Amino acid sequence: MSQFFEIHPDTPQPRLIQRAVEIIQSGGVIVYPSGTTYALACGIDEKAAVERIRQLRGLDDKHHFTLACRDLSDIGSYTRVDNTAFRLLKAHTPGPYTFVLRASAQVPKRLQHAKRRTIGIRVAEHPVARALLEALGEPFTTTTLLLPGETQVMTDPVEIRERVGREVDAVIDAGAGGLEPSAVIDLSADVPAVIRRGAGDASVFEA
Repeated sequence: MSQFFEIHPDTPQPRLIQRAVEIIQSGGVIVYPSGTTYALACGIDEKAAVERIRQLRGLDDKHHFTLACRDLSDIGSYTRVDNTAFRLLKAHTPGPYTFVLRASAQVPKRLQHAKRRTIGIRVAEHPVARALLEALGEPFTTTTLLLPGETQVMTDPVEIRERVGREVDAVIDAGAGGLEPSAVIDLSADVPAVIRRGAGDASVFEA
């Protein structure tokens, strides 16, 4: 059974954040509050952990994994961003949006879309997610915790541990999670495209 950390949603305890980060650094998979729903996370270079997430979620190679980032400087390191995309990112991060961008050479190919060579990017707004990223010192790989065949995410960390506790290494309890995932906006082409509507207002990206 996974470890279970009760972390304050507004003022995360550094000791518990560090323990969760050590699990990520050792190749583990955690469940954490992303700011919209609860999500899965692992280290960016952890191939086995990424495969565990794929199996847990039933994902194929067309799935857009997301890199949770601390700020725009992380985005610039892992993606190719033109001036138009940069202005949109600056205006809407941090926030409830995931942006699809062309991946740079620093992104492992197993995380990129198999054909398009793109990657999802999100700048976390939840204090716990931000504390994890600051302590880790680099982005981590993430995706919404939505189990195969289900249409709604789990919002209760205790239920999450009961359902997936044997398949992850830690569950962070920071209170009830949201039901609506982030809006997904594709900025990899000349014109923004809304891929998924969600917690963020997608209409601002529509012509």
